[in-house]
Amino acid sequence: MPDALSQAELHALFSDIIAGRDVKRSRHELRWGSRDLTLEFVASLERHGYRPMTVADVKAAPGERVPAFFIEHGIAYFGWVFWEKFSRLKLRKLFGSVVRNPLGDWAIQIPEKRRSVIYANPAHRLEMDIENPSSF
Repeated sequence: MPDALSQAELHALFSDIIAGRDVKRSRHELRWGSRDLTLEFVASLERHGYRPMTVADVKAAPGERVPAFFIEHGIAYFGWVFWEKFSRLKLRKLFGSVVRNPLGDWAIQIPEKRRSVIYANPAHRLEMDIENPSSF
């Protein structure tokens, strides 16, 4: 690939990542050579309806999941905001990355009380099996 990307190529690449089209939404480094593309990726997220918010701000009921990206140190992690069920009475809302740790759990977990900014798109909310969240 050439060292320089045109704006059109960059927009197309980020659109594919955001939509999960022709590329798995997972962990994406936002650098091209020595260039940090974080701000351009955030602008693309916003063009696709993703908004900066906290996990607490995301409107999702138990049994629903909302797509989101967490960006840290030039890396974008795709995941979902959802409710994890521990028992009939105990639930917790969190962002869980699709990237897993060696134990098979979400590598990035952001609970509702943490003030970390994620980029979420509640308009793309989906139903999920609250009994088996790891299957997504």
